Amino acid sequence: MANAGGVRATGTVLDRIVADRRLRLAEDRRATPEARLAELRAALPGAGVDFVARLRHGRAEAPAGARLRLVAEVKRASPSKGVFDANIDAAALALRYAHAGAAAVSVLTEPTFFGGSIADLRAARCAFGADAERPALLRKDFVFDAYQVAEAQAHGADALLLIVMLLEPAALRELVVLARAHQLEPLVEVHDAGELEAALAAGARVVGVNNRDLRTFAEDLGTTERLAALVPPEVTLVAESAIRGPADARRMADAGAHAILVGEALVLAQDLEADARALMLGEAGA
Repeated sequence: MANAGGVRATGTVLDRIVADRRLRLAEDRRATPEARLAELRAALPGAGVDFVARLRHGRAEAPAGARLRLVAEVKRASPSKGVFDANIDAAALALRYAHAGAAAVSVLTEPTFFGGSIADLRAARCAFGADAERPALLRKDFVFDAYQVAEAQAHGADALLLIVMLLEPAALRELVVLARAHQLEPLVEVHDAGELEAALAAGARVVGVNNRDLRTFAEDLGTTERLAALVPPEVTLVAESAIRGPADARRMADAGAHAILVGEALVLAQDLEADARALMLGEAGA
C-alpha cells in the first residue's frame, strides 16, 4: 500500500478524485515527511475516543431516548451539489455538533472536490482539548495509501473512511489492519450486497451504507433498507447520504441502522442544533 496500489478503476467520479489525490499525496509527503507525523500526533491534546462505542452508546448530550447516533459532517462542497458554504470554520462547527449531542463528527479532508483539508481535522480535534467526552472524529477522504492512514492519526482522527468500490479486496484488508494498528477504526462504505460481502470479509466492524449511487448520483434510502438485513448484529451499521429530516432518519432506524451520517442537511440548516437533535429521534420526536 505504500505505493498507492490496489485502487480500482470505477468509471465514476472516484477516478477523477483519485487521480487528483495521487498528485496531492506526493505534495503532502514532501511537505510533511512521514517521520514528522509522529511529532504531530504527540502534540495533540487529550486521548483517542472509541468510535464503535460512540456509535453504539452515544454521548450524554444526546436527546433522551435517542434511537439513532448522529455522525455530523463538516462539509463545504460536493461534486454533485456544488458549494454549500466555502467559509465553514471546522472547529466552530464541530463544537456546535458536539453541543447538539452528535456521537461523532465527520471531517471531509479532500481539497479539490469537497473544499476540505487535513487542517480542518486537526482544528476540530484541538477545539475539544482534552475533553474525554468529545465526539469521535472521522477522517472522510479517499484513502488508498498508508501515508493517509498515518496522517489521519497524526491530525486527530479516531476513525477513517474506506470505500469498497475504490479498493481491491487485498488492499481493503490491508488498510483495515493498518488502520487498527494506528488506533483508528475503519468505517467501511458499501453500496450493494457484493460490496457488503467484501467489507465483512475484510473484517469491517463498522459498515456504512451509502444511499447515493456514485455512478449516477441517484439517491435511494431503500439501499440501506435492503442491505441492513445482511449485516450481522455485531457489526455497527451507519446509513449515509439522502437523510434530510426526521422522517428519513426514522426509516433508517426502522431498517436497523445504529447511526446516520448527515452533512448537507445540517450545513444548510437554519437551526442546526434543533435539526441535529431531531435527527436522533429522541423521546419527544420518536
